[in-house]
Amino acid sequence: MRIAIVTDCWFPQINGITYTLEAIARELPGLGHEVMLLTPDRFAQITLPYGDPLVLAWYPSLSARLKTFAPDSVHIATQGVLGLMAKLWAHRSGTHYTTAFHTRFPEYARIRFGVSEKLLYSYARMFHGRSAPVLVPSRALASVLRAHGIEQCRLWSRGVDLTRFHPGPRQWTQYERPIQLYVGRVAAEKNIEEFLRQPGCGTKLVVGEGPYLAAAKRTYPDAVFLGPRTGDDLARCYREADVFVMPSTLETFGLVVLEALASGVPVAAIPSEQMVEVFAASGAVAFDNDLAVAIRVARDISPQLCRRVAEQYSWRACSERFAGIIDEDLRHRSIPH
Repeated sequence: MRIAIVTDCWFPQINGITYTLEAIARELPGLGHEVMLLTPDRFAQITLPYGDPLVLAWYPSLSARLKTFAPDSVHIATQGVLGLMAKLWAHRSGTHYTTAFHTRFPEYARIRFGVSEKLLYSYARMFHGRSAPVLVPSRALASVLRAHGIEQCRLWSRGVDLTRFHPGPRQWTQYERPIQLYVGRVAAEKNIEEFLRQPGCGTKLVVGEGPYLAAAKRTYPDAVFLGPRTGDDLARCYREADVFVMPSTLETFGLVVLEALASGVPVAAIPSEQMVEVFAASGAVAFDNDLAVAIRVARDISPQLCRRVAEQYSWRACSERFAGIIDEDLRHRSIPH
């Protein structure tokens, strides 16, 4: 198949969306598919006050690129301007398309900006529609979306780079142990303050950036803020941790959890429907509404178990599932009804 992947979110933004799309775009050619990425770097952008770019997707340019590639299907990964233009092109050209729901953006916007969650779910319902497949990482999230009228959900899990993220000797001596690690956006919607306010010995280590970073540094001077890390630098941070902490209750999957587990690092998390569904049965993630309890329990989980759990996930399997959803829906629509 010829698959165009369209996203408003791309590097240098560092998050689960960019990593997931980069990984499947890398894997799909090996499965016999041709891929074109339509990303923000091909269009003009405006940086918004909170740091994220607004992509000014010029429709004639987008249309020309898609028409030249002639995709069998367009995967629209995000609900921004670029995604909207891609959906318009798919409708006008009669091209098959799928969408995805990567983040709980209505809840995020309510927490950070006070925007109406109901209004944003109305927009999401309009964007995703009722007929095209919507790829989601958990059944729990599918249930949330169906309650808001987004019906055609298809389960699509995630993967992890087991070569880059792996256990190794802990060599850092500059930080008091145990090292409790958080990796992700430093923002209110991530509930990171719940992690930072935890009492106890050791070092709280934060990898990432975001709108709450400056305030967090002022309020919690005992925590260590390393800023964003990628590649081998990020993998080293995971390997050095004694426990990985996930305070967010709005994660749709938790790609960083997989990276921690692949590194042999147990995870402490506040329970959410999505995270519990994906990881509770594994025994490698300690869930408790009291994060201090979860951290204490997690430290007794074996690194070997963590690694075995992560080994059940691969980007190849993730990409096969992605292509399978598209192929199945294309075949279904080609059958006369």
